[in-house]
Amino acid sequence: MASIQTAIVGSEQRTLYDRLNWRILPFLLVCYLFAYMDRVNVGFAKLQMQSDLGFSDAAYGVGAGIFFLGYVLFELPSNLMLPRVGARKTFSRILVLWGITSACMLFVRNVHMFYGMRFLLGIFEAGFAPGMIFYLSRWYGPSRMARAIAIVFLAGPIGGIVGGPVSAWLMTSLAGTAGLAGWQWMFLAEGLPCVLLGVLTLFVLSDRPSQARWLGDDEKRLLQAELETAQTGQAHSFKAVLRNPKVYLLACAYFCIIASIYALSFWLPTIVKSEGVDDTILLGWYTAIPYVGAAVGMYAIGRRSDACGERRYHSSIPALLAAVLLSLCVLADGHLVAVLILLTLATTMLWMAYTVFWAIPAQYIKGDAAAGGIALINTIGLSGGFWGPAIIGWTKTATGNLHLGLLIVAAVACCGAVLLVVNRLPSEAGR
Repeated sequence: MASIQTAIVGSEQRTLYDRLNWRILPFLLVCYLFAYMDRVNVGFAKLQMQSDLGFSDAAYGVGAGIFFLGYVLFELPSNLMLPRVGARKTFSRILVLWGITSACMLFVRNVHMFYGMRFLLGIFEAGFAPGMIFYLSRWYGPSRMARAIAIVFLAGPIGGIVGGPVSAWLMTSLAGTAGLAGWQWMFLAEGLPCVLLGVLTLFVLSDRPSQARWLGDDEKRLLQAELETAQTGQAHSFKAVLRNPKVYLLACAYFCIIASIYALSFWLPTIVKSEGVDDTILLGWYTAIPYVGAAVGMYAIGRRSDACGERRYHSSIPALLAAVLLSLCVLADGHLVAVLILLTLATTMLWMAYTVFWAIPAQYIKGDAAAGGIALINTIGLSGGFWGPAIIGWTKTATGNLHLGLLIVAAVACCGAVLLVVNRLPSEAGR
């Protein structure tokens, strides 16, 4: 009898989470897809923008990364307000403001305007990614969290797959139309859809299960019971989060992963171009290849991590492998196929590490404190998004090539792997 009842509950849970998956995850994925594209499309704009406006590699690297300084400064306040304001209104505000700002990048005329617009873009997007993680924690328990995160964060690789060819096509086919350069059309076409998504957010999302009109009462009770069970034994006070040294170790590990990911994201078109690829359209297709591998790897590692119930090594081992692969890219310089293979594998490993990483904070913090705790980790760690691209820009300006920058990024990824290994989770205590 008990086994029959368990089977019935299991069937009800599968039906419930199928509904959640189709209602929530695709919409968040599309929103984050545009977020990622609007962050990194400047890597393609550089191919025309740099010569049009006379930027140095160092200036581009700083401008690409300065987005994260604005993001870091405003992220914690944004996420501390999220539980009170609600996810719908918070996400709507973020999407509308960053969409307008991204489109207005077409007005950039000099380095200082470039820095200012990138900084504003960071301010207005602040809190979106950690806000989504907190939002998902209100709908998914720990045993399902990694897969949910993996699906939403597939937007990063998909943005790379779609963004490269689309950005290249916009820059070449619309160049000169209405007196605008190709890179100006690219910013306009990829920024304005976010405004529409911001309006749709108010109608598509519900702040919490109890407010979801598309769920039945029995489904709400079943979901709430599972989430309440997951809350047991977790920290709920944001002050306790601030005093937890393991949270800061996680933030440092995240810094290393993010610095490596965005160093590659912003410089990938330049790296591939340095291997002798001059055609912009072909360059767009080549830069999409690494993200195909990343998309497959993210989904696979999310499922495997949930099935095994293990997080640290599912994140740290890919980060370590990425460090090795990035180092090998330097040795393969001059061989396009080898470099593309190594970049594809390194990008895949970094995104796998990133995906599982965000299932780890749920082991420490739950409830409303999770919004601030996740934001704290993201605030400290996301500053790596400034340093990664900037380091490659500075070293390329100083040395004339990308070798030293890639080696430094590899070392940073290795440090991230070590920090994850030494940071034991609460569930591992006593092992």
